[in-house]
Amino acid sequence: MEDQACPRCKTTKYRNPSLKLMVNVCGHTLCESCVDLLFLKGSGSCPECLVPLRRNNFRVQLFEDPMVEKEVDIRKRVLRDYNQKEDDFATLEEYNDYLEEIENIIYNLCNNIDIINTNKRIEAYRRENREVIQRNKMRMGREECELEEMLELERAQEEARRQELAELETEQKKKKAREKEALIEELMSSGKDATEIVNEFAEKVEKLREEEKVLPPPKPATQFSTGIKFGRTADQMFLPLPKAEEGPLYEYVMPTLYIEGPVPPSRNEIESKGFIAHIRPENSAERAGGYRAHMACQRALLEAMMGLYHGAPAVN
Repeated sequence: MEDQACPRCKTTKYRNPSLKLMVNVCGHTLCESCVDLLFLKGSGSCPECLVPLRRNNFRVQLFEDPMVEKEVDIRKRVLRDYNQKEDDFATLEEYNDYLEEIENIIYNLCNNIDIINTNKRIEAYRRENREVIQRNKMRMGREECELEEMLELERAQEEARRQELAELETEQKKKKAREKEALIEELMSSGKDATEIVNEFAEKVEKLREEEKVLPPPKPATQFSTGIKFGRTADQMFLPLPKAEEGPLYEYVMPTLYIEGPVPPSRNEIESKGFIAHIRPENSAERAGGYRAHMACQRALLEAMMGLYHGAPAVN
């Protein structure tokens, strides 16, 4: 690491131990000071390959070889879309072809081979498999939640073990202190031989040491710190619905319209007389929500003819 140097200012780790090298999407490194100078005017490009760069894309270099940093970043970006599992394919051969395609894409992007067509290939795959990608992202999110629960369970068990060991150690210390006080008191007040008393005390201490070697198992934790029990059960997937007082059932009443004008045409008249031809047809999403094109046409005609017969009140 001491041989690493910033390609722009030539500062090395040997001369400046606090040197922090940063890498961008192109895979070339710059020190933190050179990055600040590069974006002093708001924009900048890589001094080596002249690729336009963004300040927020720079990250601290973790690996000695900057090409490894570049490959790690590209692999993360590609695997966000190419996230299918073996279960999504009919045969193992199809899954292996899929993995080979991913590696070819990563290799091309890492080595600047046919970048334009490779990006088009990724974009086409993203459009064609949008639903599969989104479904796998949700599945990965559930797997991450389950993994987090397992880690929380392990942490809780480790904490319980540590607390029990601390309590046991405290109890052992108190017990030793009590036995030591009892030994001193017996030596002072008992008429027995001091050697015999000390030997008895040594036997008790030996028994205590044997007991310390066999520790009782800790009580397993069954819930999180919030009180939610471990495990995914059907009762814990959703919060209970609040109980509401039951009242009379809702009954729809058709409102009375005071049009003060010509009666608007019905749905059949709108379609037969060609009014619908001037209205944009509904798409599949709108149709699923219950919307129909004749509704907009009927409302427009109703609003246009409302109040046409309304006159000024008569003056006596």
